Amino acid sequence: MPVSIHPVTPTFGADVRGVSVPELTDNEFSEVFAAFVEHGVIFLRDQPELTPDQHLAFARRFGEVHVHPASRDAPAEHPGLMRMRTHRESRVAAGNRWHSDVSCDAEPPQASILQLHEIPDLGGDTLFSSLTAAYDALSDRMKQMLDGLTALHSGEEPFRRTFQFRNTGGAGWPENDHPVIRRHAESGRPILFVDREFTHSINDLPKEEAHALLEFLFDHTERVAFQCRFIWSRNAIAIWDNRCVLHHAMWDYWPAERRGHRVSVKGERPQMYRLGEDTHEARSNVRLTL
Repeated sequence: MPVSIHPVTPTFGADVRGVSVPELTDNEFSEVFAAFVEHGVIFLRDQPELTPDQHLAFARRFGEVHVHPASRDAPAEHPGLMRMRTHRESRVAAGNRWHSDVSCDAEPPQASILQLHEIPDLGGDTLFSSLTAAYDALSDRMKQMLDGLTALHSGEEPFRRTFQFRNTGGAGWPENDHPVIRRHAESGRPILFVDREFTHSINDLPKEEAHALLEFLFDHTERVAFQCRFIWSRNAIAIWDNRCVLHHAMWDYWPAERRGHRVSVKGERPQMYRLGEDTHEARSNVRLTL
């Protein structure tokens, strides 16, 4: 069966059919990667349960594996493999807030690849939101205001809350400045690169102004108009582009269990997109009513 791509919304997201990850040929992977870049998040259903070695091998086709700075329970022989599990005794659920994975890193992950091996009968969906569509929908005046700004992304609060992570290494929490508007490394498109989980403040603005602006941008990026929703099936795989997509794992299934493995892929240091550098044309179909 040939590889086929089926968009799930007019804006972003696609189902990829006709592939089996353990048997993926180089030509098939090229089609999968092209769909990943074009659609921001892709979904592969009807997959076998991947072994840790198979999961990591698939991730390495995208690039070097990223090791989460707060991961404590990854197997010693598979340091890039994150065990994702939420159950009756869980105090928090990882991902239960809009975010881009580890955007506080100097070189945040470009991709995350999640397979769920156990899912609740109902609930446990993952929501995704397009940061390219969010940028395209901004007014020209707001784009001008954000042009050239940078923001501080910090891991302290989310790592303390979600992972009960105590920094004892003396190097401090992961914190880095990134452009508010970044350029996608492959497509060249502008991205509104902020997220409620990690973006702490905007540089070169008074605290009150930065806070008000960030709250607007957070609310804007989380609009339903920019979203798609993935209803999981057992052993399905979701692959999302952290550079241009936020995600939110719904925790609406207590006391049921949701369990799987995630591997992320190293990215590049975000590069700033500046107005006037090229002739970017907005491709989002979203029109906001003010």
